[in-house]
Amino acid sequence: MINIIKEKIIKENYRITKEEALALFNYPLEELAKAANEIRLACAPKTTSVCSIISARQGKCGENCKYCAQSVHWKTSCTSHPMIKPEDAIPQCKKAIENRVSRLSLVTSGVGLKGREFDQALECYKKIIRETDGKLLLCASHGIISYEQMVQLKEAGVVRYHHNVETSKNYFSKICTTHTYQDRIETIKNAKKAGLEICSGGIIGMGETIEDRIDLAMTIRNLEVQSVPVNILNPIPGTPLENIEKISKEEALKTIAVFRFIMPSQFIRCAAGRKSLGENGRDAFLSGANALISGDFLTVEGSTNKEDLEMLEELGLEIEKF
Repeated sequence: MINIIKEKIIKENYRITKEEALALFNYPLEELAKAANEIRLACAPKTTSVCSIISARQGKCGENCKYCAQSVHWKTSCTSHPMIKPEDAIPQCKKAIENRVSRLSLVTSGVGLKGREFDQALECYKKIIRETDGKLLLCASHGIISYEQMVQLKEAGVVRYHHNVETSKNYFSKICTTHTYQDRIETIKNAKKAGLEICSGGIIGMGETIEDRIDLAMTIRNLEVQSVPVNILNPIPGTPLENIEKISKEEALKTIAVFRFIMPSQFIRCAAGRKSLGENGRDAFLSGANALISGDFLTVEGSTNKEDLEMLEELGLEIEKF
């Protein structure tokens, strides 16, 4: 079955069904990963994409996402800081360029960035472009914002908007109740309408079922996004999910492989939790992944650019240039 579906995807641009995706999880990882990697080689971009993020505003978030250390609803060790100033962001951007990062995103806490802080973000993007001679592709991650704000981001030089779906429609209310699944979908549609590319994925290991993960991937496929970050939950003390059992390496890699079957041509981007797979997440790239976020994440430690670049080169992956 694996090889039949693989060949149909490669040769006929076949869109796998939910039932077929669920069945794939029953096969050995070795077979599944091999086929997923062959699909990547045949259908996905030949280059790999390296991006980094800057925590542009942190903490004091009024949303109650159960996985997040930044929520005011939970007692965690997360510190807070106000909206970043351009003079603080630009050195980080220049360092990213030195480390061969091609994409960089400012990420802010809260349900959505508005008013004066949104204006500050726009000015920050404009200054980054000027000060770096346009050597970075800029992404933005500012929560649930309007179509008009998306247009302003594009005019400021942003090319891609990041907004995760996070999980399936059916499971979402078990993770967050202060905004809806549909709020997230509409935000992505607003970004697309404004002409922005989309980066949207989710978190696995939050207690969801395999079917939930398949539903998440199917939703993302239907939204026709360019980049799909896959986060593996790192349970954070003080959050409601602090004691949840971590998923196994095999389950995580199977999930990435099946995501490649569902989304043959997208950048499937290893994000938070990659290091839990061992060897810097190398096996994820042999299971269908073809991009990564390099450096630290919002509230958890990531990997260094140096070790990421060395791994990608050892795997024979060419890093996209801009």
